[in-house]
Amino acid sequence: MPSPSDAQADLIAYLDFHVEAGADAALDEQPHDRFGEPDSPAPTLRAPRRVATARAVEPPVVAVANSLVPPPGAPAPVVAPRTFGRAASAQPDEAASDARTRARQAKSLEELERILADFDACPLRFTAKNLVFGDGNPEARVMFLGEAPGADEDRIGKPFMGRSGQLLDKMMKAVGLDRTSTYIGNIVPWRPPGNRNPTPQEVAVCRPFVERQIELVDPDIIVCLGAPATQTLTGSKDGILRTRGRLFPYTLPNREVKLLATLHPAFLLRQPVQKRLAWRDFRALRALIDGTA
Repeated sequence: MPSPSDAQADLIAYLDFHVEAGADAALDEQPHDRFGEPDSPAPTLRAPRRVATARAVEPPVVAVANSLVPPPGAPAPVVAPRTFGRAASAQPDEAASDARTRARQAKSLEELERILADFDACPLRFTAKNLVFGDGNPEARVMFLGEAPGADEDRIGKPFMGRSGQLLDKMMKAVGLDRTSTYIGNIVPWRPPGNRNPTPQEVAVCRPFVERQIELVDPDIIVCLGAPATQTLTGSKDGILRTRGRLFPYTLPNREVKLLATLHPAFLLRQPVQKRLAWRDFRALRALIDGTA
């Protein structure tokens, strides 16, 4: 049996709970005319009981899923971000500068691919399955550049391997080209998670490598597939429907070549009606190759 003092303390604690919850009147079996009663002063809240302790006890910390969760009212701990090599610590400017230094060291496409495979300042490297460097003839006069690999390219390790690649193959075949007479790459060699667009920071970090890749291929004509590749290499801010079909100058170390902007095959799969515009661009490409443009 609890002692009278314990029972009284429990009753007071029970009443305190209701007062703090907002109860300001007790109900009984007899009806009361609350409007006829004089106003009563607001109830005075009792201070919560405190349990005396011999010494201060620090609030407990509960471990949940390998993380420390503080009790209510305690300040949240500062959690360090997850790191992937140098990717999490390197600033975009520092990473781009490091990329330029490394890219200049490459004397061949094979060496550039090895350097890029060891480059860990771009976080996309740690979420992609494979490096998608390039495909085709490195001695080709025509170089196609897309934006970034998709799921099929990431799985196989070569650019334009999925539905977009199949359409690109058909488009090239229509003007007498194929993968043995062209070289194909992307401005970003790793697939962004979920096929999202690469961020400007990711493009800036990868840009020195694709520029060096272009220099090593040394094509006569660069074909940019889609707005991201066109904007990266030309500096234009216009959308692809405004820039497609236009020729831009592109400066290599020893000469100036022509850059043609056109629609990306993935865009054409979503909007087949625009294939007529791409056909005009590929006919212009054929005229450039033949020297009749």
